[in-house]
Amino acid sequence: MKSLVLFCFSVLCIGAVAQTNTDSISTKSMDDVIITATRSPRLLSNIAIPASIVSAKTLYQSGSLRLSDILAEQTGIAVIDNFGKGIQMQGLSSEYTLILLNGEPLIGRTGGVLDLSRITIKGIKKIEIIKGPSSSLYGSEAMGGVINIITEQPGIRKSDLNLRYGRFNTVDGSFDIARRINKLDLQVSSDYNRSEGYSLKPNATQQTVEPFWRSTQQVTLSLPIADKWKFGLTARHNNTYVDNTISVLNGGSTIVSKGFEKSNEYNINPFIRRSINSKISTTFRGYFTGFTAIQELSVKDALGGYNDQFQQRFNRIENQTDWHIRAQSNFIAGAGYIQENVRSNRYDSLSTKRENQIGYVFTQQEEKITKKLTFIAGLRYDANKAYTSVLSPKAAFQYAHNEFISFNVSYGKGFKAPDFRQLYLNFTNLAAGSYSVFGASVAQDEVKRLSDLNAIDQTTSMLNIVSVLKPEVSGGLNAGVKVKLPHELNLQANLFRNDISNMIVTDVIAFKKSGGQIYSYFNLKQALTEGVELEASKRLRKSISIKVGYQYLYSADKQVLSSIKHGEVYQRSIENGAATRMTVSDYGGLPYRSKHSANLKINYENKSGFFTTVRLLYRGRWGTYDIDGNGLINREDEFAKGYMQANASIGYSASKHSDIMLGVDNIFNYKDLLFLPGNPGRTGYINFQLHF
Repeated sequence: MKSLVLFCFSVLCIGAVAQTNTDSISTKSMDDVIITATRSPRLLSNIAIPASIVSAKTLYQSGSLRLSDILAEQTGIAVIDNFGKGIQMQGLSSEYTLILLNGEPLIGRTGGVLDLSRITIKGIKKIEIIKGPSSSLYGSEAMGGVINIITEQPGIRKSDLNLRYGRFNTVDGSFDIARRINKLDLQVSSDYNRSEGYSLKPNATQQTVEPFWRSTQQVTLSLPIADKWKFGLTARHNNTYVDNTISVLNGGSTIVSKGFEKSNEYNINPFIRRSINSKISTTFRGYFTGFTAIQELSVKDALGGYNDQFQQRFNRIENQTDWHIRAQSNFIAGAGYIQENVRSNRYDSLSTKRENQIGYVFTQQEEKITKKLTFIAGLRYDANKAYTSVLSPKAAFQYAHNEFISFNVSYGKGFKAPDFRQLYLNFTNLAAGSYSVFGASVAQDEVKRLSDLNAIDQTTSMLNIVSVLKPEVSGGLNAGVKVKLPHELNLQANLFRNDISNMIVTDVIAFKKSGGQIYSYFNLKQALTEGVELEASKRLRKSISIKVGYQYLYSADKQVLSSIKHGEVYQRSIENGAATRMTVSDYGGLPYRSKHSANLKINYENKSGFFTTVRLLYRGRWGTYDIDGNGLINREDEFAKGYMQANASIGYSASKHSDIMLGVDNIFNYKDLLFLPGNPGRTGYINFQLHF
């Protein structure tokens, strides 16, 4: 297998990893074309699964800086502050959504969360959002959906310079240069972002968000190397540095200590494509990426210090062949091989390398059965060395009743593989009660080691069922309708349901004599999320448009629901502490999920280059943590308050060479130190852009 990898690597370096095929669709506006849903270009209106596009124009006019900012304004997506800014889609948490950059997965998750604030908006051409299980095309982590960030590609001669300044001495500067040199199309871009941070506690020694800087560089090239061959390469590098200040109590006195966090990420993505004839093309892709993070804190005159190091490598080779059988029939097939590894002092030591290999094949057939009915069927098989193999099917139908109304139904199986943390974590926090968390693959050995050292007080029954983790599996159903009415009024609705099995949870497996608890990971829970998403858009005049979205979400642990219905669950009154049986209506569902959320966008622009946007975001209350001791969210004091946020921007193109924009985020100045630490309150900014 190693020789195969080396051979493929050599081929790819001479000219590999793919760019998506183009067909007659490419002559249409790329804002109307989506690639991620079927791994080939299709008109958004012809897609049979829930999908949406955020265009470059929307990205710019929003004034957003980071990926998390713009996603927070999309219907059915919630941004959650937990190990960075992660997202929820259809009530499924961040670890179940695959984040792609030009079709390739980003790595470097903490606690299952990929921090979207490390991804700059600059240089992004569009964002494609696919909701519902997508493992039939993309494998693990696509259980809840896929977000594909598509950056500007070479081919257009341009030179752009952007500078932004905002509150907290936040500075963002970027440039983007594209040129054609003979047959070579080349594009170079860079972005630098820094801030002095902020504190939601006045006069606090430790800031809520510490000072930081981020830097991203990207080079993209494309070159035809023969009559029907094309080679391309994208290379990207990202740096982040954060200053840390922490206050530690030691013997009644407060000690202020300094530290830092830094991370480095690289992505190398070559491709080579061969157009065999007008109907068949094949693409070889390569993807080589690494993520390194270090967090260090020296606590003077106190109990030791803190040093956390994490290194992850992900290498993939893949081939995809597209066959345009006829006008009403398209077929794709592909196969790939993944080799990934991590080193961390949380997984024993940096000298211990944890590895995994995955081989996979996938296929998809899209068939227009009649003029009105389109059917898509897909299947993927993943053979994973670390756990059992997984088969992921998906089927979707679209029925276009006429040019004004269409119906979509899709069902798919999604899965998420246990990550290295859940398998091999070996972490003890001496500063917080000396608790430990052990991955499922090492838990029993570690408990035995501590028991031999006479450090274990007692074990729980959960220790006996620690075993090799199975992948989490979901079945996702989506059913929707799209309606186009006169006078540019568009309506759409989508009903969804996700049933999750083998959900990985943590529980106590032992108690230490020092009083600390030992946790590990288990496949136990069965959960569900279901609801409806509604969207409507209307152009009121040639210059004014309005768009509104709403999501209703219900989530639950199925075992908890069953226990409540059988009268086995109790709760305590806030007023007097009296215990009463819980009813289903008392149950708040899975934590950190809002039952109601909505957004409203009003946009004005004219031919003279002036625009203004106002965006309102509403997030209803959400469950946080258990207070009355039953392990569930059920009392009013266990919920965070809902809130409304308003963002606005105004811009003007002074000439074809320059733009200026002013904006204010969080106009109502809403702040919540405990549950929204990443929201700094009202923030104003000014942005200049030059085009050469």
